[in-house]
Amino acid sequence: MKNILITGGAGFIGSNMALQLIRKGYRVRVLDSLSRQIHGENPEMTSPLYRSIKDKVDFIQGSVCVKEDLIKALKNQDVIVHLAAETGTGQSMYEIERYSAVNIQATAQMLDLVANSENQVEKIVVASSRAIYGEGKYMSVEQGAVYPTHRSTGDMERGDFEVKYSGCGSLRAVPTDENSKIHPSSIYGITKQVQEQMVLNVCESVGIAGISFRYQNVYGPGQSLSNPYTGILSIFSNRIKSGQGINIFEDGRESRDFVYIDDVVGATIAGIEAESVSNEAFNVGTGIPVSVSEVVRVLLEKFDRSVPVEVSGRFRIGDIRHNFADVSKLKVLLGYEPKTGFAEGIEKFVAWVKDQPLVTSDYEGSLVELKEKGLLK
Repeated sequence: MKNILITGGAGFIGSNMALQLIRKGYRVRVLDSLSRQIHGENPEMTSPLYRSIKDKVDFIQGSVCVKEDLIKALKNQDVIVHLAAETGTGQSMYEIERYSAVNIQATAQMLDLVANSENQVEKIVVASSRAIYGEGKYMSVEQGAVYPTHRSTGDMERGDFEVKYSGCGSLRAVPTDENSKIHPSSIYGITKQVQEQMVLNVCESVGIAGISFRYQNVYGPGQSLSNPYTGILSIFSNRIKSGQGINIFEDGRESRDFVYIDDVVGATIAGIEAESVSNEAFNVGTGIPVSVSEVVRVLLEKFDRSVPVEVSGRFRIGDIRHNFADVSKLKVLLGYEPKTGFAEGIEKFVAWVKDQPLVTSDYEGSLVELKEKGLLK
């Protein structure tokens, strides 16, 4: 048996991971601030995620930004699963200090304690993101594999949303592997890149195992339906259920790799339990892109509802066009292969949403906020 600390362990991924680790016989401690944006005003009443782990884990309400909270949380722990982070592209582009403080500075503080204080930590697993790749990997006839930078605002204002690369004609998106160029196009992506690199670097230098998981778009039962800043599946589902219209950005052909929560937890636990794997980064996804228009079509079909759908041509600064994972390294080194395809996963997700009470989400307000900051065009 091992003692495992999960920072951010009351969140969507963390709570699911905590429960699965407990089933496997681990002792789990959770450090979580119970952020209002995720858990509501009164988590005892408003956060099913928190309630699912309450009294099942050694829970510490605190912040990774507070040194005393980290010292308390690290005591007698063998493994750290570092999930605590500010997430989402849009907010990161104007809440730069907050994202940097939580994702970078707090991680630095945690690593400083591991490196310089007496502890029994053997391994650190950090949640990274597909956002570190920016636009990901493409193939061209002229140059083979290329890694385009972020798209031109001028092109997108003219309705041209495809990626470009100097000296190349049309590009074809291909699975992005772990050796692909890292060049994030958002503050969020930058902070996750730094976070990952700090963890892997420090772990190697102090002689403990370090593993990073670059999660794609995680979804499934239990994710927040009220947070208007992250998760198009939850945003669209909430609007369909309440009879509100859907605004599809760009031309609807932009795509994402949607990975089911059970596969994210399974892959991460495989990393926790892999004794011979260290200082490695792994993609966690399905390897299959799904367009946003297809997402909307499937959700309308599963909910058996009809709401107005507009493909608006609007776009957010910092968003990528395509990015889907090459998961072969995950299969080879950790022996884990994602098991839940999009069709099966979305069926389970929609069934869960149907059973949930309607929640209030200030989605329109979030769009106004982005527009005021010049990030929604």
